[in-house]
Amino acid sequence: MKDLKYMSIAEDAMSKIRKGAFLTVKAADALNTMTIGWATFGFIWQKPIMMVAVRDSRHTFGIIEKASDFTVTIPSGDMSKATAFCGTKSGRDVDKFKMCNLETANGRNVASPIIKVAGIHYECKIVFKSAMNPAFLDKSYDQAMYPQKDYHTLYFGEILACYETE
Repeated sequence: MKDLKYMSIAEDAMSKIRKGAFLTVKAADALNTMTIGWATFGFIWQKPIMMVAVRDSRHTFGIIEKASDFTVTIPSGDMSKATAFCGTKSGRDVDKFKMCNLETANGRNVASPIIKVAGIHYECKIVFKSAMNPAFLDKSYDQAMYPQKDYHTLYFGEILACYETE
């Protein structure tokens, strides 16, 4: 395991996230992972920050609303079947971990686990969240990305750890 600098790998991470990454959240006994293809990295409030977006219709939303943190696992190998499954099936209905043979490992600094696969792992403490207000969204984005009007809540996480596993 080697530690990585937060922002030095952001560009590479973004290209991989577009192919699918696992957002994993734990609150009390509730645990779920979902596929994300969107995220942002930045330096805000004098801290390295990763922002993820979760629609309120998702099972993960109910968990992340009660959580203090989240992890993002960006697989280095081909996990397309698992990311496709976790992006189209709800944790309300199926055990994604069992169905995709996904194991978890404890995070170093957060309660939410990482997905135990080769890849890059971000551990983030939620420092701010904001439900999208469609009145402030470009109309073409609204039409293209939100035909069901199921807007995201944006979760800003201070990156507490970033590391790669083999």
